[in-house]
Amino acid sequence: MHFIPYNSRKKYHLSPGAAVRSGEDMIFRIVLPRSEQCSAVRLILETDGGEREDFSFSWERMQGENEEWWRLETAAPESAGIVWYFFEYDTPWGTKKISLESNGNAVIGEGSRWRLTVCRENCDTPLWLRGGTMYQIFPDRFCRSGKTPLPENKPAAEYHSRWGEEPDWEPDSDGKIEKYDFFGGDLKGIEEKLGYLESFGVTCIYLNPIFSARSNHRYDTGDYMKIDPMLGTEEDFKSLCKSAEEHGIKILLDGVFSHTGSDSVYFNREGRYGVGGAYHDPNSRYRPWYDFGSQYPCGYRSWWGFDTLPEVREENPDYQDFICGEGGVIDTWMKLGASGFRLDVADELPDFFIERIRQAVKAHGADKLLLGEVWEDATTKEAYGVRRTYLLGKGLDSVMNYPFKEAVLNFLRGGDGQAAAQAILDICEHYPAPALHSLFNFMSTHDTVRAITALAGEPLDNHDRNWQSGRRMSPEAYEHGVKLLAMAYAAIFTLPGVPSIYYGDEVAMQGYKDPFNRGYYEWDSTETRLRPILTQLALLRKSCDAFKKGRFELVEAGPDLLHYRRVGPTQSAEIALNRSNALRVITAFGKAAEVNPMGFTILVEDNATARLQAGPAGPGGRTTLQYQKG
Repeated sequence: MHFIPYNSRKKYHLSPGAAVRSGEDMIFRIVLPRSEQCSAVRLILETDGGEREDFSFSWERMQGENEEWWRLETAAPESAGIVWYFFEYDTPWGTKKISLESNGNAVIGEGSRWRLTVCRENCDTPLWLRGGTMYQIFPDRFCRSGKTPLPENKPAAEYHSRWGEEPDWEPDSDGKIEKYDFFGGDLKGIEEKLGYLESFGVTCIYLNPIFSARSNHRYDTGDYMKIDPMLGTEEDFKSLCKSAEEHGIKILLDGVFSHTGSDSVYFNREGRYGVGGAYHDPNSRYRPWYDFGSQYPCGYRSWWGFDTLPEVREENPDYQDFICGEGGVIDTWMKLGASGFRLDVADELPDFFIERIRQAVKAHGADKLLLGEVWEDATTKEAYGVRRTYLLGKGLDSVMNYPFKEAVLNFLRGGDGQAAAQAILDICEHYPAPALHSLFNFMSTHDTVRAITALAGEPLDNHDRNWQSGRRMSPEAYEHGVKLLAMAYAAIFTLPGVPSIYYGDEVAMQGYKDPFNRGYYEWDSTETRLRPILTQLALLRKSCDAFKKGRFELVEAGPDLLHYRRVGPTQSAEIALNRSNALRVITAFGKAAEVNPMGFTILVEDNATARLQAGPAGPGGRTTLQYQKG
């Protein structure tokens, strides 16, 4: 049998875990065969810069006749950051190394290094996130109130006369999008639907950009200080925030601060803003905000080479003050009712700028939220040759959780449950607890293929937009997709973090890449199966403390099964997803439980004498939620 001297995911080997606060007490324990005749064990810590520090273990005790236990009590490093480690031990035959093999397990000999994530002592996140549900809205496509006049002079705009049309996508002869189509969704329309959102547990709305811009997506900001007239007015925004608060819903704005639009008051390439823009006026206040030079194909540095998206120089003090200073962008919209910002392309914003944005957000209260768009593991992310410090206490509260999304999608599309489980365990192991429990968990966004399409549609492969346009699943594939989507959201609602629903997923809207993933909301949809499930999941999540800050434990993972546990202060939950077409019987809380074919089962029980305060409680304080009866 393969002997494992250490596993970073086991509490008796590492406590409290691999993500700690600076200076926090830690315990390491190494178990070695007596036959090794070990005389000394050392922990070796290494920084990214190659600095090394050794710590000596003490002999603890024998376990039976064949195991020696060695123990080290020490404090986590005082400096926040990522620290790498491995072990060495001395034998009569020389010094041996203990390294990371995989999944937290050690191997005696050469391998990889483990890592510690050390965050600052004060890295807490807003408590209102926990137990809640987020909802993402692409404003132009959600709801049209009919009360906001369509601007007559909006450049390059084409208006859909009918809500139910497909988004335009065909470029001009040069392959460029010169005109943008608008459906006329507005802030008043969102306000009208607050009751609808509240009815299935939404507690926070994340809005894609709402500031004045040329495009329908508005990631090409024209004026940070004005609501796009297509969406309404400043008063409409204030009214939305006030009404949302009355419904128990907070508003999160999209902050696009790495670039502006070329058609903006700041750059003014198109000349629609009179004089003073950076493009035409070398003496403009805004000129130092941008990077001009002949080395750039369009004469200035632009986001991913798109000439309509000139990048800003975040190090410019005037630009920083404009975004973060008193009376600046963040200050203005927070005072008008926003509860925080989601930072677009956070990996393209320097850490010092993110830290200043955080200060501007938190100036309005410690409970205000700063979320970042990060597609990878946010604790080891490198951008432009620099290890990022997103989650260490001075930057982001949390991030968009792409690793969980991919793990769930891959499992439900036929991947092995063990691989999904390990991807989830990696994040749980390395993210600081406050950030982990505030993760933005989702299955769809404006940047990704719709969840039901990704789960059950034809593979996108390299198909072009012409192929994607108007493509819908067969009735059989759609039925299969609804079942998979229900399981996907069961996972998203029960994994660590905060579940987020992309508008229309609750009615199983389809769509491949932009713009087909940004279609009009199908208010006349007859698909009614998913919303009750989401409502039950939201209620269960709100009523059970295991889902707010409970630890994650893997119970079983296989080809068609993902079974895990959440353990909270007073309650625990066991969740099983069954991807197969056969009934599965699992053991949960020491008893047999059924998991229906292509379905899920969630069981919640009190840890001791505590009782459920809400939810469909059964005998003995147990709550059961099942889907897809056979």
